[in-house]
Amino acid sequence: MNEDTRPIAVMDSGVGGISVLREMVRLMPQEDFIFFGDSANAPYGTKSTEFVRDLTIQHVESFLERGAKAVAIACNTATAAALKDLRRLYPDLPLVGIEPALKPAVEANPGGRVLVMATPMTIREEKFNHLLSRFQDRAIIYPLACPGLMDYVEAGAVDSPQLYSFLEELLWDYRNGEVDAVVLGCTHYPFVSRAIAKVLGPEVEIYDGANGTARELRRRIHAAGVARAIGEHRGTVTFENSNPTPEKMALCQKLLEIDLEN
Repeated sequence: MNEDTRPIAVMDSGVGGISVLREMVRLMPQEDFIFFGDSANAPYGTKSTEFVRDLTIQHVESFLERGAKAVAIACNTATAAALKDLRRLYPDLPLVGIEPALKPAVEANPGGRVLVMATPMTIREEKFNHLLSRFQDRAIIYPLACPGLMDYVEAGAVDSPQLYSFLEELLWDYRNGEVDAVVLGCTHYPFVSRAIAKVLGPEVEIYDGANGTARELRRRIHAAGVARAIGEHRGTVTFENSNPTPEKMALCQKLLEIDLEN
């Protein structure tokens, strides 16, 4: 049987989805990936649901025309806006999205105080509110819209004094032991998780959904029979962006190489 050597397409509103791509590369090092960042239209989180849905569907159609065998929507906002429609349009496509990692945060902190940081659109969408309703009787959950936070990642300013000032103001009410856990509800936010931890304190646990999304993608490509066998081939990552400046493309490679766990 011939191997399916077609690439997996991963998309985000900008460069934040590289935090999810990193987990996919770790779990499936034999696969080739195309990462598309729509930085020209970022941020998605402050735009209308209809705009984001239509744009996301257009991107997925483009990936399929170019031969992608699977697609990951590595953007909470785009997932909320378009995943249901995409599953209806392409029922046989191995397709995954991402949602805030509220379940593991609540399970690890029963009755605790959990802060969910996300874009304004993610927080107002039905998908997130359905997720919230499933767990709101098991913990005290604070949804926090964070307009502007992803811009620091898009600019590569993930350890800047300006970022710390922004976070200190944004998180002022949640400092000094006011929360037990933080859920990062945007794929850009893991790149500023160290700064969040410094502002809130080391005792606060931080959760994101990247690993769960990567594992679900692996499961789906195996179920569809399109996984590449582990062998001599070392997978590649190709970066594409709707705003392909040299600085943006260099940032993509830099973010892929950042160790988020230390």
